[in-house]
Amino acid sequence: MRKSKLVSTLLACLMFLSVFVISPLPKVAADEASAAATTRTPVIFVHGLGGSDSNFAYIKAFLQRQGWTSNELYAIDLPSKQGNQWLNSAAIDRFVDEVLAKTGHSEVNIIAHSMGGANSLYYILNRGGASKVDKLITLGGANRLTTSVAPDGVDVTSIYSTSDTIVTNSLSRLIGANNIQISGVSHIGLIFSSRVNELILTELNQ
Repeated sequence: MRKSKLVSTLLACLMFLSVFVISPLPKVAADEASAAATTRTPVIFVHGLGGSDSNFAYIKAFLQRQGWTSNELYAIDLPSKQGNQWLNSAAIDRFVDEVLAKTGHSEVNIIAHSMGGANSLYYILNRGGASKVDKLITLGGANRLTTSVAPDGVDVTSIYSTSDTIVTNSLSRLIGANNIQISGVSHIGLIFSSRVNELILTELNQ
């Protein structure tokens, strides 16, 4: 019952993101030829319930100012806006393989918001993602809907806010992860926060 209520609340809260007119991040064509390896490990953004691949434009713009190129930043538009773990983890699996083929890397870093954290963890734990993901950074992640323990072999950082009224902090924290608590930032605000961006940058550069 609690899980169903959480999912409903997340969906209602995040649906408003669709009204933002934001340029989408690059998508990966399935038939795109492999290119030379990019300088940095590619970053894949995974949205939450009711979200889309355009939700991370603020974080993308920040990373580009730090030297990341558009060919190193990708966002997936998940097939299930209600957070179906099986469908979304399969989509993440295909998308990761496409990004790896395009960039010439063997691993990606994932930045996930809200239910995107749970979906990404499901991919890592159940679809072989542990060997393809170097770092997972979740923002207000509903992580414990999938697991309470950070996966072995993946550097997991969970950033969450005491001002988040959608996903409880206890749901975001994972045993064995680098759990970073902040305050004064709402659930949606986690993807539009300069403070969060700086934390993301620190983790990606480690």
